[in-house]
Amino acid sequence: MFYVVLTTARDRDEAEGIARRVVEEKLAACVNVVPNVASTYLWKGKVERGEEALLLMKTSEEKLENLFKRVAELHSYEVPELLALPIERGSASYMRWMEESLR
Repeated sequence: MFYVVLTTARDRDEAEGIARRVVEEKLAACVNVVPNVASTYLWKGKVERGEEALLLMKTSEEKLENLFKRVAELHSYEVPELLALPIERGSASYMRWMEESLR
């Protein structure tokens, strides 16, 4: 099974650094960085709003826990968002490419 893992970073530079590392380390086959995402969230009892960069990381079930750990190590946030959404379907050629990329 494959997953799309979501996280946000404080800015595009941090997001791109995380993306490069997890792809180089074969923890993710691909990472999309979406800059300028407006986030509203509750933090330590206060509603906060900030501009962040969103990362969409594609990985396998076998790599998922190591990806979570590595992102947490690389991340500047005390509690980084780490959500894994299962990929229920994908084109056969893309799924094969992801499998090969994660070897």
